[in-house]
Amino acid sequence: MSSSSSSRPAPPVVIPGSGNNIIVNPLQRGNPVLECIRNVGKEYGDIVADYQVGRTTGVLFLSLKYHRLHPEYIHTRIEKLAHHYTLRILLILSDISEHKDPIRELTKVCLTNNITVIVAFSFEEAGHYLTIFKQFEHKPPNMIKERVDKDYASMLRTSLTSISKVNKTDVETLRSSFGSIANIARTSPDQLSNLPGFGQVKVKNIKNAFEKPFRNHATNTLAFMASSPSREPMGNEPHDGVEQGNTVAEPSYKPPREPSPVWDIELDL
Repeated sequence: MSSSSSSRPAPPVVIPGSGNNIIVNPLQRGNPVLECIRNVGKEYGDIVADYQVGRTTGVLFLSLKYHRLHPEYIHTRIEKLAHHYTLRILLILSDISEHKDPIRELTKVCLTNNITVIVAFSFEEAGHYLTIFKQFEHKPPNMIKERVDKDYASMLRTSLTSISKVNKTDVETLRSSFGSIANIARTSPDQLSNLPGFGQVKVKNIKNAFEKPFRNHATNTLAFMASSPSREPMGNEPHDGVEQGNTVAEPSYKPPREPSPVWDIELDL
């Protein structure tokens, strides 16, 4: 071993969860994203991921421009990552114009390896993601959930404002005019049009929300076609609109295609 290599200090071994800093892999030295990490501390450590932003959270960083030149790199890093973290994130920097296909392929790889994909379109955005990951390390998940009071007025306001074009002022107008959501659902379009601030589009959206079925016509048609028995064409029956004599025969019956998968909302119904 040469003297220069023996004098070089070994990278420190970092215990997961120690300190309040983002642990940075020495391989990330010189990455411009480091300058974009603000309001949290950074320190270098011997870790498998590129950035350790929590006790059980590791982040791999990948530039699509680099991935285009070295497509095998990310597969090697994922293999080394193994199962070291509970939450594993691939932070992709989209720095090329044709980014859809490589992101699609990387997403497939991450799905099979239980890795979450986050896409950033600038170094500033990538640094902001890393900062937020660390700052929210100990925050409860219900912090980002919508807070809805349990009283009737709040629930009414939350449900009706989910309709397009309906705001909180409109909800108060509906509540003061009709009282309950049942009365609002039974209200005719003419009655709604007489209210202040209710135009044709807003009235239509409200009526569609209460009267339009969850399952559309296309879904019902596919279900009917799948349940109906297929009819085999007869031996003398013309096929595909071929002319016979002076008449044009109708095309033969084709079996229906496979129905679309059943969605959760249909199962609930």
